[in-house]
Order: sequence, then structure tokens, then C-alpha cells
Amino acid sequence: MKTTKKGFTLIELIVVIAIIGVLAAILVPAMLGYVKKSKVSGANSAANTLQKAINTALVEIDEETEEAATIDHISTGASAGNVSLGAVDTNKIKTDATYKKINNYMDKLDKMDFYAKCDGAVCVGVAAKVKNAKYVGTAPGGIVTVDNVDDLKNTSLETLALSAATKGGWKS
Repeated sequence: MKTTKKGFTLIELIVVIAIIGVLAAILVPAMLGYVKKSKVSGANSAANTLQKAINTALVEIDEETEEAATIDHISTGASAGNVSLGAVDTNKIKTDATYKKINNYMDKLDKMDFYAKCDGAVCVGVAAKVKNAKYVGTAPGGIVTVDNVDDLKNTSLETLALSAATKGGWKS
């Protein structure tokens, strides 16, 4: 009686390992590109959500004080839970109340650094970054892309927000 051994030959195993190596060499760089693209897209989406939250808060402020048009920018303050308002009478518009209004519409606002350019009680451009994160996002989008995200990593949020506002049609 003849016994046959079942299994793979050494050549078959080497061929399979070579095929897996070629596929890995092709797929890993492509997957890394998708991860970077996803993070940039997420940052831009967060900035877009923040812009909408700020615009909603500005409407509320204008209903209460009719002074929202005096705000020319909103940016993160020195501590979490604080914002600073540019060119505004703080007796009429309170910064902590403004922060609370924005926070009502934007989850995790205390974990973000941002700069928002405002004009006529409308937020026209935002640059936002999750604290200690690598990627920054803008709204309107198109300023930060996968191709230029590394070049813009040292650019200030104010500069990016003003660029976003200009791209969105705002003119100083």
C-alpha cells in the first residue's frame, strides 16, 4: 500500500509568499494615502461644522443685543472654555456667553483651537484644529488639501481663516 503525503511543496509556498509581498507593496502606500486624505477631510468637516455653529450663535447674539455686526473675529482664548472676540464692546457681548452659544452647536469645542473671521454678523471663514492634532481644516474648504497639508502645518490659524474667507468671496 502506497502512502501519499498531503501538503504544499516548498516552491508553492514561495510563490504564495511572493504574491502576498507584491500585493502588500502595492496596497500599503495606497492605504496610507487614504488615511491622510481621511484626516484632512475630517479636519475640514469639523471646520465647516464650527462655521455653522458660529453663524447660529451670531444670529442669537444679534437677536439679543443687535451688536453681532461689531464682531470682526472670534478665536480661542488662553484657556479651554474661553474665546476672544475682536473689535467688540464686551459690556454688550460677553465672551463667555458667546462661547456657550457656540458650544451649544459644536460638540467638543473645548478641544479645539480656532480662528473665525466675521463680517456683518456672519462668519465668513474658519480655520480649526483639534488641540495636539497634526491636521488643520478650513471652511469654506479648499485651502487645506492632501497635497498642501504638510506645507501649511506652520501657518497660523488666522492666516488660514482669512484665506478661507477670501476664497469664500469675502473681501477686506
